[in-house]
Amino acid sequence: MTSATSGSSATGPVPLRKQRDYRFLLSARAVTETGTEVSRLAVPLTAAVLLGASPTQMGMLTAATSLPYLLIGLQAGALADRLRRHRPVMVACDTVSALAMVTIPAAWITGLLSVPWLIAVAFVVGTCSVIFRAVNFPHLVTVIHENQRTEALAGFQSAFAVATVAGPGLAGLLVHLITAPFAILVDAVSFLASAFLIRSIKAPENHTPAPPRGMWTEIREGLGTVAGHPVLRALCAAGVTINFFGSVYMALFVIYALTVVGLPAGLVGAITAFFGVGGLLGAALVPRLTRRFGENRILACSVLLFPVDFVVAALASGPVWRSFLSLAASAAISGTAVVAFSVCMGAITLRETPAELRGRVSATQSFMIQGVVTLGGLAGGLAGELLGLRPVFWISAAGVLTTIAWIWLSPLRHSPSPPLPIPATPNPMTPPGPDAPAPDDDLTRTR
Repeated sequence: MTSATSGSSATGPVPLRKQRDYRFLLSARAVTETGTEVSRLAVPLTAAVLLGASPTQMGMLTAATSLPYLLIGLQAGALADRLRRHRPVMVACDTVSALAMVTIPAAWITGLLSVPWLIAVAFVVGTCSVIFRAVNFPHLVTVIHENQRTEALAGFQSAFAVATVAGPGLAGLLVHLITAPFAILVDAVSFLASAFLIRSIKAPENHTPAPPRGMWTEIREGLGTVAGHPVLRALCAAGVTINFFGSVYMALFVIYALTVVGLPAGLVGAITAFFGVGGLLGAALVPRLTRRFGENRILACSVLLFPVDFVVAALASGPVWRSFLSLAASAAISGTAVVAFSVCMGAITLRETPAELRGRVSATQSFMIQGVVTLGGLAGGLAGELLGLRPVFWISAAGVLTTIAWIWLSPLRHSPSPPLPIPATPNPMTPPGPDAPAPDDDLTRTR
């Protein structure tokens, strides 16, 4: 295990808010998520409104971002464990993603933009995201102290929540002022800003590479660890379930909200902002709640709220104002639940995973949890055309209920985790100690 000197003193870890490298990581997360939220609205609007995409094409667009998890996700985790330095790879991934996003407005100007073009860009950005996530997981060992895991996870989720609040409003304004294809430039700039911030991190990377023993041997170790560990298996199964039905939902939500519910585009973006408000609330509450009740109990409670958003969406009807208020409220509840689940899942995964397998366990989870988005997006598009949009939402609501069973029938329900240790108050006059305990890594970021 490596030593983390940038965030520790002889008496304990320096508060996260005073750690320069953590602030850079948090800022990189914030700007990237804000840009991604702009594209999350601008890209589907470009496809549906300007290019006339069908439900099947919308499903393919959703699937393209996650398809790389199925193609290279496991290999990326094995390679991440072999690397001595992860930061240069992260910078390269952000840079390539920025260049890919720039091609969308360029193609629009030249008259070349098409739905297949958007799908290709989504695939490139998704590939970069797979590699970024795989190397980011072990990289965070150099930045975050083990006693600050949950607080750091909540901080990253706060950045995501702020982005979901500010991003849709910014996206709606930009789409109105400069049209959807040009609004996507904001996402390109955010990737470049993230690359600059990550490159500015000074913490030395002292990761000890895993000796290569054959790609598939190493991949099998990661798969076997997740499949054979009852806690990691339950977390992965729950993540697969929520992501599959969530991607079915998201593949159709924009078309559903615009054509069935009758919401204007601006209100569709505002609903996403309410999801962010709920996320902010969850990020603020989770560190305190986990100190009192432990991550296991908070995670078990959070899954009980997952079906709410699906059921409310399936029931949405009547006046626009009533549909908007109900969808906004359910989005806020869902945001709180998702952030609570994500923070606790990250902390539990770190607690249960051997240090030498972090990259592969992270990649295995990403392969399963993110890779299934491909299937969900395709299934959502096809089911929407065959069955209609509202029936598919009811099917998704029923499917999400199984997430509760995965968690409540696992050891997570019956073995509450102990309260988190409270970090010692650091002495600001004491220089960092070279033998400070190493921090563990964080949840990988989402795109």
